[in-house]
Amino acid sequence: EQFKEANSVPSGETDENGMEELPSVTTYILHFLTLFWKVIFAIVPPADYLKGWASFVVSIVFIGLMTALVGDLASHFGCTIGLQDSVVAITFVALGTSLPDTFASKIAAQNDRYAD
Repeated sequence: EQFKEANSVPSGETDENGMEELPSVTTYILHFLTLFWKVIFAIVPPADYLKGWASFVVSIVFIGLMTALVGDLASHFGCTIGLQDSVVAITFVALGTSLPDTFASKIAAQNDRYAD
């Protein structure tokens, strides 16, 4: 069931007659761009298998694989532009920890009428 849901394009909202609207072009594009991640996440077993241990172990393995992949890509990127691995690592860690806070602050400021 997880793989069916990962591979299907989410349907649009329902109209006043209870009929589902067709997905928009943007929905199709976003589905195509995120299909890889949806399939990867569908591989993780549901949390009710083996009291959640199967989900935990598979998730930890995926985190390790993605960390190795990102580390290798960052190393190749640094080699391409002539930076040491330590400089690239610090830069990517700084970006990874600062960008989510930046976007959260932006959204909070947009939703608060009295924000500066």
